[in-house]
Amino acid sequence: MSGEETPKSHTASQGPLAGYRVIEVARFVTGPYACQLLADQGADVIKIEDPEGGDPFRGWDERGGYAAIFHAFNRNKRSLTLNLRDKRGRAIIERLVANADVFVENFRPGVADKLGIGYAALSKLNPRLVYCSITGMGRDGPYAQRPVYDIVGQGLSGLLSLLVDMNDPKPMGPTFSDTLTGLFASYGIMAALHARVRTGKGQLVETSLLQATMGFMNEPYMTYFGSGKPPEATDRPRASKVWAFICSDGLPIAIHLSSPAKFWRNFVTAVGKPELLDDPRFRTGRDQQKNWHVVQEILNPVFRARTRTEWFDILVAADVPAAPIYRLDEALEDPQVKHLGMHKVATHPEKGEVNLLGFPVTLTDTPMGPVNAPDTLGEHTDEILGELGCSTDEIARMRADKLI
Repeated sequence: MSGEETPKSHTASQGPLAGYRVIEVARFVTGPYACQLLADQGADVIKIEDPEGGDPFRGWDERGGYAAIFHAFNRNKRSLTLNLRDKRGRAIIERLVANADVFVENFRPGVADKLGIGYAALSKLNPRLVYCSITGMGRDGPYAQRPVYDIVGQGLSGLLSLLVDMNDPKPMGPTFSDTLTGLFASYGIMAALHARVRTGKGQLVETSLLQATMGFMNEPYMTYFGSGKPPEATDRPRASKVWAFICSDGLPIAIHLSSPAKFWRNFVTAVGKPELLDDPRFRTGRDQQKNWHVVQEILNPVFRARTRTEWFDILVAADVPAAPIYRLDEALEDPQVKHLGMHKVATHPEKGEVNLLGFPVTLTDTPMGPVNAPDTLGEHTDEILGELGCSTDEIARMRADKLI
């Protein structure tokens, strides 16, 4: 951290962003995930939630406002309930923003301005504020006011065409567009905080599901620009020489040969098919790509002869890039995953032990702090309002008026 950029000592947290305060007025995935990434690095993230139910993900299952999907995007934060439709709620937001570094919202375009908490209003109160606005399709344009969820971002960006059979489409997989948008939003916020070191001023950071998902697909778009042909779902596996096989125990395994050429030699030798080295259909890498489906057909019965564990040991011993296709429960039991410490267990005073994933980056000089379980709705409301100077009686009146 350089000269003029001295983080405020808001909390006793640790990590590279310790002392920075983030105000989150967001729900579902994009904004909450962006803020969780900042919280993981030590920022004091205050999550503003409606007193009537809070973030909709809280009630996604039968866990009494503490749903598993809520855990995914809300660890390491403090929850403050606040009715933003009440002008007194907006006044509290303004008091928080006066001493904040970052503000994040993911409303439809124009909603934050109507609530009086748009960039124009809040940046006047705090010119050093980094304000992040996350939308579905962008601030303006022909689609700006459309309702947007993850699959809309995947579909419009072209990503979904690379994940499904276009002749028999069945959307599947995690929330790629939502999560990528949160990741890019966090990236933009960090860049703006770094720029503030030089300029002393905050700025508006904007991204959308459509932009973030397209940004993630730089390689397929470059491939299209170079060839003039839109890639299909199997193009990248073919180009990278990726195959998957079912073993004798019914379990799947994946192989990724790519380059150098030694991996092909090691692979076909290890699986007992050295004659493929002299087969003209597979002599070069280009030949192997061209006859990608043929390789699959030849080796399907070969892999049916042994268990996945047997094949994995054989391939690892032969220095072949391979991996079991794990279910999540299997992945957590893998010795390398355990070594990296990705599975964390936090303890919540009301909810007991909570299973979480750790932050996937380590820093040597400013290590991350402990992983804390997500808060219950409004858990830190009194604490945060007390930090603003509100008395116990004032807080009680706010609660009685359903302001908090």
